[in-house]
Amino acid sequence: MIDSVQLVLLLVIIVLTLLLVILGIQVFYILRDLRQTVRKTNKILENANNITEGIEGPISAISSLLIGAKGVSIISAFRFIKNLLGKENEEKRYYRE
Repeated sequence: MIDSVQLVLLLVIIVLTLLLVILGIQVFYILRDLRQTVRKTNKILENANNITEGIEGPISAISSLLIGAKGVSIISAFRFIKNLLGKENEEKRYYRE
């Protein structure tokens, strides 16, 4: 016959087996949800990448335009100062002669 110790061990093995099966199923559901979360996060990052690429073109064009305007304005300022200095030198020569 079955001894009481053997019966207790059999019950413990059955309970532990059931708990491990339930735990395995729960881990499966958690990993499935994690996979879905990673997919959604990947889609969000791809959308953000597309948005930044779409914005990059106009911003670089505006930046180039501003840099070009700044360069032209600096050159114009230097020419203006050069012309002013040149006129002052001509006026000094005119009065000396």
